[in-house]
Amino acid sequence: MLYLSNSTSRLGRVTDGNTVMDFDQDEIRRKESISAAIAPIEWKDYKINLIDTPGSFDFASGLYEGIRAADTIVITLSGKSGIEVGTEKAFNAANKNGLTKMFFVSGLSDESSRFYDVFDNLKEKFGNTICPVIVPHFKDGKIDSYINLIKSRAYSYKDGNVTEIEMPKLDIMEDLKTAIEEAVAETSEEMFDKYFAGEKFSEEEIINGLHKGVRDGTISPVFCGDAYTNSGIEMFLDDIVFLAPTSKDKEFEIAKDEKGEEVEIEINENDPVSCIVFKSINDPFIGKLSFFKVISGKIKRDITLINTRTGKEERISKFITMAGKKQISVDEITAGDIGVIPKLQGTKTGDTLCSPKRKISLKPVDYPNAMLIMAIYPKKEGEEDKVAQAVMRVMEEDPSITFKTDNETHEMLVGGLGEQHLDVLITKLKNKFSVEAVLKVPKIAYRETIKTKVKVQGRHKKQTGGHGQFGDVYIEFAPGEKNELQFEETIAVSYTHLRAHETVLDLVCRLLLEKKKKKKKKK
Repeated sequence: MLYLSNSTSRLGRVTDGNTVMDFDQDEIRRKESISAAIAPIEWKDYKINLIDTPGSFDFASGLYEGIRAADTIVITLSGKSGIEVGTEKAFNAANKNGLTKMFFVSGLSDESSRFYDVFDNLKEKFGNTICPVIVPHFKDGKIDSYINLIKSRAYSYKDGNVTEIEMPKLDIMEDLKTAIEEAVAETSEEMFDKYFAGEKFSEEEIINGLHKGVRDGTISPVFCGDAYTNSGIEMFLDDIVFLAPTSKDKEFEIAKDEKGEEVEIEINENDPVSCIVFKSINDPFIGKLSFFKVISGKIKRDITLINTRTGKEERISKFITMAGKKQISVDEITAGDIGVIPKLQGTKTGDTLCSPKRKISLKPVDYPNAMLIMAIYPKKEGEEDKVAQAVMRVMEEDPSITFKTDNETHEMLVGGLGEQHLDVLITKLKNKFSVEAVLKVPKIAYRETIKTKVKVQGRHKKQTGGHGQFGDVYIEFAPGEKNELQFEETIAVSYTHLRAHETVLDLVCRLLLEKKKKKKKKK
């Protein structure tokens, strides 16, 4: 997409480690994304901000950062493996945040790919909301062309050249058209009734239904192509412009005012400024970078904004956009667009920056909770403080990492989303902050508790003349309903002291009276 839009002069490959988005040394080494990266492109007079997010669960923080800034989410699937666990997770996250959803089935140049099996699985998993838009045509087991079902046009891709060809015959064309009609029928009660009455939709009704359904989330269009050969990518970009909502189509966001009451913030560049910081980077060489999305208003140079979390003013003297690691200077950023502010030391991910005229708090990034806890030790003794400070710096750019000191074992404990996540943390400590550390299995502070009921007896007997001394004590230990210790006392009276026709209460009263009489005689 970057190559076709002339945003880059070369077609990068993940395996070669030269893509625009995966520029971090750890990403190049691992050959996968570990954090969200941004690059803007222009296509058919529209600006599109591409946010590349990780697919691995261990780096899901980047996914949720991208979701907070995006209006549309494109879920990519392999033409061979199809639906995976992450597919459903991304779909549910998009639904939760009210985002438009699109599917792109890639890798179709591989002869072992099976697009129509993947499409059937999508249909089975997500229902009639799945709508085919671009599908492949196979000839002799290989892809011959790509068909745009909405425009009823077919294109052949050979040696980087695109040629429109005559529409080929598909045995399943009627099934695909039925899938489109079923998706359009879900967009309104009127269309639903018309479909089940057996009436055919007009071309205009299908196009209008797709527009409405994609933008309100009731239709999830399916596209296909191959990233390595650029097959189908141009058609996909055309349909993003054609179907995907712009930021203004969202109309408004819900925020909270100074009293904590919900208010609607219109996506309007003429309103007071408000923006959300959805990602931060701490780099010892380029400093701190705060990625933000403007929800309302227009940000210009030397503007003063309020951080509603701290209540302090932040003067914005410089801001840029990013294309991977490349910084691009801009003069202003308007509502719906994304930018980067350098060196905002008092601002962190999730903060709202807004005009003093209208102080609000926007919804922050919804980060996942840490799933794996490990003990972290410095490689050199006495560098515990250095490790702690470096981990805190990394936590500023990745709040899904947790850090604390166990008061019982006196170990420093760090939490992350998985083994790879914590492994990347150790690498960042070394590469960015020159601090070497190792992970170990944390110690367990073992505790004892009573599990069964136990009863023990102790007897005191002493003869010193007269009646002597005698005591019989039983102590009973038993598991309690609460974690707290409970103490109870009972006094048992020997029934051998009872006189004829005397109750236990009579006995107690008699003994008390006798004790009282003895005290009077002594006086």
